[in-house]
Amino acid sequence: MGPTDGTAGTGPGGKPAAAGLPPGDFGVVLATLRARHGWSVREFARRANVSEGQVCNLENGLRNPTPAVATACDAVLGTGGRLAELADSVRRGVPSDGIVEPGPLVAGYERVLGELKGIGRSTGPRFVTASLKSVIRTLTDAGERSGGEQDAGVWLLASEFAEYAGWMAQEAGNTAEALRWTNCAVRWGARGGDETVAAYALVRKAHIAQYRGDTGAALGWAAQAERHPAATSAIRAHAARRAAQSHARRGDPGACRDALERFGGHAAEISEGRPPHWGPRIGDGGPRLLAASCMLGLRRFGPAADLFADAYGPVTAADSNSRARFAVRRATALAGAGRLDDACHLVSATLPVIRLIDSATVRADLARFVEEARPLKAGPGLLGVIDASAALAAGRALAAG
Repeated sequence: MGPTDGTAGTGPGGKPAAAGLPPGDFGVVLATLRARHGWSVREFARRANVSEGQVCNLENGLRNPTPAVATACDAVLGTGGRLAELADSVRRGVPSDGIVEPGPLVAGYERVLGELKGIGRSTGPRFVTASLKSVIRTLTDAGERSGGEQDAGVWLLASEFAEYAGWMAQEAGNTAEALRWTNCAVRWGARGGDETVAAYALVRKAHIAQYRGDTGAALGWAAQAERHPAATSAIRAHAARRAAQSHARRGDPGACRDALERFGGHAAEISEGRPPHWGPRIGDGGPRLLAASCMLGLRRFGPAADLFADAYGPVTAADSNSRARFAVRRATALAGAGRLDDACHLVSATLPVIRLIDSATVRADLARFVEEARPLKAGPGLLGVIDASAALAAGRALAAG
């Protein structure tokens, strides 16, 4: 799926013309345009009649394109010769020992990050990972060469890219890579003078532990995040969210309720109109969806199903990942409440999206649906949905899936 800003890209399988190139060197631009179209490396290589290895080397900055390859990329992406022109320029735009002007670099790549996040939410990690790595390499190189106080902006943006790369690694099921990028985000954020990323990194670690099934570790990381001196109200709210869900999975309703109250208190302190620097925005049904997820963790299936239904309006307007995630959780609650027909109907409609986004965390939720649905009596049609869900969940679910 393509961006909504009118630049380029309509969705997997299409070949729209690009109205403008994103900023960056040839590799960054190629990876970003490929992600806009929703093409994997293999699909793009097939269309351009080049090898997958060539595409990977180009996107990762390991090789410069030949005129023939650049022209082939132009033809496939509909960029009207602009990629060939870009290939003729110096790869980094400055000599290796030159001084980088941070302002334009940061402004351009901030737009790229927003675009890549939109693509990632709609089509999953495999379409944006190469772009993220390539931009991170460009930013860290620039950070080492930039002069004066402005280099802080470069390192802060590199930190944001690294945090999102960590999230995409988690979505791809690679916990070690997710933690590595999260640690890079902390280090680069500190170089840019922002200690809040260190607090949010604890939330990310709690989330990773939660999906691995280690609720004890998740609670420990969440508690550290809430107490961290650099934590903002939004970060504390995210930490309380992780604590509430982990207490629910442990079957402790009292501790879960306390964490939900802390979540509400922290959320009320967030300044309206200001998006959080780290983590998703609190709102758009968030408190109700959190309560529903906690009821599901506590195995109170009837109330959970009702809460998910009440909050489902905002979810349907959200991104593909959120729609799939909460549809599966709602289906799990319906199955637990004995409404298997409704549950399987909802999951059946969601399976194509889950296959597209290829999210390990959504697959983990799907595995929990299978656990609830398997013991119930089901006819051949419903069994087919459950079997398809089990096969998909087993593909790349996280260890605790």
